[in-house]
Amino acid sequence: MTTTTETTEPVRVQVGTGPETIRVVKNALQNGLLPDTYVSAGDLVHMETVSGGLSGGVDEDSPLPVSASRLNPAGLAGLLAEHAYVYRLRTRKNNSGDPEVVEEEVTPPRDILSSVLAGKTWPKVDALRGIIGAPVLRRDGTLLQRPGYDPATGLYLASKVALPPVPDRPTAEQVRQAREFLLGRFLRDFPWSTAADRANYVALLATPILRHFTRSLTPFALIDATMPASGKSILTAGPGMLYGQRMMPWADSEEELRKSITAVLAEQVGVVIWDNVPEGTVIDSATLALLVTAGVWSDRQLGASRNVATVNDRLWMATGNNLQVGGDMASRTVRVHLDPNMPRPDQRDQSGFGIPHLDQWITVPANQLTVLWHLLVLVLDWTNNGAPRASGVSMRQFTPWANALGGFLGHHGIDGFLTNVAAVSGIDEDETRWRGFLTCWHDRHGGQPMTAAELRRDAEPQTFGGDVVDAWDGQFITTHNGRLPNPLSLGRLLTGQVGRWRGDHVLRSRKSERGDRNVFWVERHNG
Repeated sequence: MTTTTETTEPVRVQVGTGPETIRVVKNALQNGLLPDTYVSAGDLVHMETVSGGLSGGVDEDSPLPVSASRLNPAGLAGLLAEHAYVYRLRTRKNNSGDPEVVEEEVTPPRDILSSVLAGKTWPKVDALRGIIGAPVLRRDGTLLQRPGYDPATGLYLASKVALPPVPDRPTAEQVRQAREFLLGRFLRDFPWSTAADRANYVALLATPILRHFTRSLTPFALIDATMPASGKSILTAGPGMLYGQRMMPWADSEEELRKSITAVLAEQVGVVIWDNVPEGTVIDSATLALLVTAGVWSDRQLGASRNVATVNDRLWMATGNNLQVGGDMASRTVRVHLDPNMPRPDQRDQSGFGIPHLDQWITVPANQLTVLWHLLVLVLDWTNNGAPRASGVSMRQFTPWANALGGFLGHHGIDGFLTNVAAVSGIDEDETRWRGFLTCWHDRHGGQPMTAAELRRDAEPQTFGGDVVDAWDGQFITTHNGRLPNPLSLGRLLTGQVGRWRGDHVLRSRKSERGDRNVFWVERHNG
């Protein structure tokens, strides 16, 4: 059975009894009755254009122009009415009183359509692996740039801008012009703190294009600045408007953060941005640390009792001023830092800028096309030269990403990639707190073993001549609300840090001589 088009008559589908209708409609769906219909995680989904999804600024949502809607009985009934002529035969008497057989167009009952959609096996229907907003490299190094469904990858390209074909082998002049535009105009006037910040940003800009090719996890992206109006939102709008973006407020709890992640993964966007995180916020989230190291995100579906699993193919970003990271996030974060070194960055004279008023320029689709086209030229030039990887670049779970993007940047002479790792460690609030605590502990007690209760008593401020003195000088470890922990909580905190080096100090533990409790002490590396 062929798929209907605008120039063909609707496919005729004859139905009858309930069981017969289920068999006939399901078979017709298997054989391409409905255009732009695919299977995703066992469910039939239909691609449709989203009306009214326009974006007005760099700090607003910018969804992709299409959506994959899971088919329900009502949706299936509407599509059947649009693309097929579903009928049944019935007998009636004609004007002469004789019986005659006539066709009657019908809509199958809701319970029939529910039964059709209940199954999870659709072997003849193309599988939809994801929706992308811009061309990507396939795993074989070729560029997926034709809008619509790509059978080789299972991806559906719904471009936000109408992109002219990018040549498979860009010329040397096209490559030169692409470098000049991206580095000499588009990114020239940002107040990068170091060369690493610019290099890291170019890597992030290219990451959605290379994700399928590199088959790698992508680290969390932190774009912060010393002052407001430094250009952070414009930088996130680069990948956001090219690949589709969703702006979200920062969640105050792990539960709310988890819910927001699950909800946004159901939307058709390539970039998720926590914009304007409150100044000085410490990004220390077990949920976020798990997210960026998970290829598949699994959680309970909102408003339902069943679990859903979604491929984590997004670029996760946060912006703010003077942000910090804590816990495991320090080693899972790529930082882009801006420092305008002036009191009012928004009042800078833009007459000599490569692109004046860039915040408005980037919202124009034709300009987004220009950025994307030049970026794709650089990517294809890299792959045509063997896609060289960077050697000696390591980033834990993200090392394949770092090797590939480091090679891409090195090929185009963009230096400094990930050389600000020490700066990221410097804003690791968790590392700073524990390092100060262990250093002070060792200075006060050397390597003397102590129970959690003994250590907690030592933390109590002492009164001398009416003055309250804190012998720890504020370095004793506290809970997240800034209070001293009780002995039980302190013991748990210490147990979680045993064997973990903080600078030159490490916490050790063993059972006491009586064997009824743990004792702790700090060792210092003197090498």
